[in-house]
Amino acid sequence: MVLSAGLGTRMRPITDSIPKPLVEVHGKTLLDRALDTLAAGGVRRCFVNVHYLAEQIEAHLEPRTAPQILISDERQELLDSGGGVKKAILEEPNGPILILNGDSFWVDGQQANIDAINAAWNPDAMDMLLLVASAEQAVGFDGPGDFFMNPQGQLTRRGEASSAPFIYAGAIVTTIDFLRSVGEAKISLNQLFDTAIQQNRLYGLPLDGLWLHVGTPASIAEAEQAIDQYTARSAAPGANAPNQPNQPN
Repeated sequence: MVLSAGLGTRMRPITDSIPKPLVEVHGKTLLDRALDTLAAGGVRRCFVNVHYLAEQIEAHLEPRTAPQILISDERQELLDSGGGVKKAILEEPNGPILILNGDSFWVDGQQANIDAINAAWNPDAMDMLLLVASAEQAVGFDGPGDFFMNPQGQLTRRGEASSAPFIYAGAIVTTIDFLRSVGEAKISLNQLFDTAIQQNRLYGLPLDGLWLHVGTPASIAEAEQAIDQYTARSAAPGANAPNQPNQPN
């Protein structure tokens, strides 16, 4: 599932006329970047939730064949990130689900992060597995960090610490049953992180590559410049080029 129902208020005035998922970075929309990543990782079906300027997103997705798109309509009421996923998967059988934020993406390093997070997923030990990035890998994010990680990969909150080394990078593997176990119809994924932490079942996987958060108009140019610099370094003699699916057109 790609989360695409937000109002994009921090991206105004661009989002006065288009929804945030259709904002372009290097000629490709944020939504297409997420969907291309999923398709490259072998995902065949993907939910996309819609609310603000939903008709534009639906029209944009209509020609797309890979992955198959299933629209989850939140025009009447926004359900927050966790509630939106829960609504979308109401009729789905239990199994793992991969969730991507619609306002961030990454450039792969030496491995495809979608393949890595799928391979690392262990439902016997985990309720949720998050892709996480270090501050050095992050573009467009200037916060103090979100999580600490122990040697086994378990995550805990920053809490009262002034900083933490890992940032949530906008990709999650969890199970449909775990989402269904939540009673509230409207809930954030952030709250579900705490639920998993309480059971020592929130884990992280460090991202390989460059993570880009595109939240404001200024962050678009910042992301484009960072991609250019990263790909130039990777293409330099002696460097290994990053994987191609997330590269700009």
